[in-house]
Amino acid sequence: MTGTLYGIGVGPGDPELMTVKAYRRLKEAEVIAYPKKGRQSKSYAEQIIDAYFAPEEKRRLGLHFPMTKDVAVLEPKWNEAADAIWAELSAGRDVAFVTEGDPLLYSTFIHLMHVMERRYPDAPIEVVPGVSSANAAAARLRLPLADGDEQVAIVPARDDYEAMKAAILAHDCVIFFKVAKVIDLMIRLLRELDLLHRAAVVTKVTSREEVIWDVERLEGAELEYLTLLVVRK
Repeated sequence: MTGTLYGIGVGPGDPELMTVKAYRRLKEAEVIAYPKKGRQSKSYAEQIIDAYFAPEEKRRLGLHFPMTKDVAVLEPKWNEAADAIWAELSAGRDVAFVTEGDPLLYSTFIHLMHVMERRYPDAPIEVVPGVSSANAAAARLRLPLADGDEQVAIVPARDDYEAMKAAILAHDCVIFFKVAKVIDLMIRLLRELDLLHRAAVVTKVTSREEVIWDVERLEGAELEYLTLLVVRK
């Protein structure tokens, strides 16, 4: 029988925020796959599951996805990853692909799932949702994301002042993902809107490396990739 590909959200950083179902699927799967950054470095998702599974306990399949938008570079790598997963599935082995947060919210698994569906339409796929960093940040900050008729948005931060301003003005609460690369722009915008006191910035929320920043002192700072900004008017 063909194995099943599980897209598993392992949560925002704290291993205890992994769901019981995610843990069970990982325990049952013969292979754990994960996005691999470099030859030596561990992915964030792999670090989370290390709290429960020793590296030698299960076969691990590191899949390299280049950090580029060049389709000519990306497509062969995505196809290569899909082929590697299919080799396991066709041999009857279940594969658990782990991703931080939730598998269907700005996750590597989304594109991998589409590639698998295109190249191997008969491959069984199941998604196990996870706690997103947006939810985790709200909990750590004791900051309600939405109440009553309020509107909340999740927006990938980008170098577009007017678009970021429009997002804030149109919603009661906005969670900006991937904010590190445009933090100075966001600080200027919040200052213009007089909302610095209504904003919070968190890196690697709930993990041992979590940092809750002083927003007033962030201009010019170099932040890690897994940093988000919450603005609640």
